[in-house]
Amino acid sequence: MMELRHLRYFVAVAEEGNLTVAAKKRLHTAQPSLSSQIRDLEYEVGVQLLSRSVHGIELTPAGKAFLDHARLTLAQADAAVEAARRAAQPARKTFAIGFQTGHEMNWLPRAMHVLRDELKNIQVTITRDYSPELAEALVHGRLDVAFLRAEPTFDLCFEVVDHEPLIVLMPSDHRLTSREAIHPRELVGEIFIGGSNKATVLRAVTEDYLRRCGLDITLHHGVDNMAMAMSLVASTRGLALMPAYAKNLLPWSVVSRPLEGEAPTIDLVIGYSKANTSPTLRLFLSRVDELIAGVSKNPGQAGDGSEGSVRRRAQRPFE
Repeated sequence: MMELRHLRYFVAVAEEGNLTVAAKKRLHTAQPSLSSQIRDLEYEVGVQLLSRSVHGIELTPAGKAFLDHARLTLAQADAAVEAARRAAQPARKTFAIGFQTGHEMNWLPRAMHVLRDELKNIQVTITRDYSPELAEALVHGRLDVAFLRAEPTFDLCFEVVDHEPLIVLMPSDHRLTSREAIHPRELVGEIFIGGSNKATVLRAVTEDYLRRCGLDITLHHGVDNMAMAMSLVASTRGLALMPAYAKNLLPWSVVSRPLEGEAPTIDLVIGYSKANTSPTLRLFLSRVDELIAGVSKNPGQAGDGSEGSVRRRAQRPFE
């Protein structure tokens, strides 16, 4: 009678191409015993599956057809075992957290610390994505909470956890790398990279800053994610105004400098849906002050633009 062990033995031999290697390294059995098991399998199937050659063990045409089905059968058997084990255990509640890519480096440890008392009872899932996609996931219930921008077109609740200053990104061999800080006038005449229409929050903050500085600068390239911004900086030798968390992601070809004077800031918020009744979410929100406390204790680590002082406010879209 064909058994799962026969299939496992056959797959191991087919993948290793050598009976001795499969027996010793994969199956931890004796080579004669393995040969006997393969013969039993071929007897059950009724055709030859393997043949010997100068190159070792090779699959016959029948063996090649049998291999795909053997792998599938083993995968389904493993899945059945895992499903049975999960069903035998009490279901664990899940709590889904999203991070705008790059922010998880600073904020994930703090979020897990806030949830420290609940971790033994819940399964935490982590997502990294662009801010609008995170907002959409919150609206549709795929995420419980997210660290993102206060996206104005989504019906969500937001609480500010940090004010990130904008910084200047430039090629690592740009003439301005000799400066400790960059005056906004230095942006004039350079290829300028900023937020696209999709990155509504960043674009609005940048345009307001340039207007207040009295600068009429043409946006040459609009981007909706940090990877695109850094790629364009390196390839076009342009300058970009981006939030300070970009420093977590810089490749060797791109460096950053602060803006001279009072830099504009962009809010990092935690967003959630008011329709979400998760007890874990309520607990998380009740500890937001504890989450923010790490910023004031470690100024600069989270891109804070006010010497570690973070003002928290609850706000609704279009406020």
